[in-house]
Amino acid sequence: MKHYLLLVEDDPDLGSVVQQYLQMSQFEVHLCADGALAWKQFQKNNYDLCIIDIMLPQLDGISLAKRIRQAKPSLPFIFVTAKDQKIDRLKGLQMGADDYITKPFDIDEVVLRIHNILRRTGQKQAPQIRLGSFTFNVTDLTLTHPSKTIRMTQQESKLLQFLATHKNTLVKREDMLKAVWGDDDYFMGRSMDVFISRLRKYLKPDPNVQIENVRGVGFLLKVRKAK
Repeated sequence: MKHYLLLVEDDPDLGSVVQQYLQMSQFEVHLCADGALAWKQFQKNNYDLCIIDIMLPQLDGISLAKRIRQAKPSLPFIFVTAKDQKIDRLKGLQMGADDYITKPFDIDEVVLRIHNILRRTGQKQAPQIRLGSFTFNVTDLTLTHPSKTIRMTQQESKLLQFLATHKNTLVKREDMLKAVWGDDDYFMGRSMDVFISRLRKYLKPDPNVQIENVRGVGFLLKVRKAK
């Protein structure tokens, strides 16, 4: 099975060359020319690794990587930049980047680094999050309770994952919308309310795990210890 890569590069010539070479190396590659478009595509597809240029129009690479990391913490990514400066490297490391490449680069070396990262991350078990008596498997999109297992949609999983990474912490409504939906307009807000209702129904078997609504502010995934 081929690995699916998201390549975000605003230089059309470089982007095309890198995409073609990666495809010749047996990868499936989706090329985006700006960060905003890349975020939209990320929400529609399931990628194995992202290659992100730091300097991007619409939405810069650091901001894009933050959204991706919030939505899918286990997804590996590589930062690319034309500036060989310490501050960029520090930003990449702080974001938890799996690698950092400075232009100009050797494409064969990039391919080797991608293979190494995928081999390393592929050895990890599917990330699981404990929520009271539930086990939330992020990769398999399942929420398992002793009484049943629920197969969630991609969007339900993204929302629960965001709440779970901020459990017992009040999260602002607009931050949730931007992280999971990419925007905070009225219609997306109504959509999120529907998904919140679904998650509450899924979590109902355990009274120690509840999603509370703080009116006018946001939501709180409260996880209490069983008595």
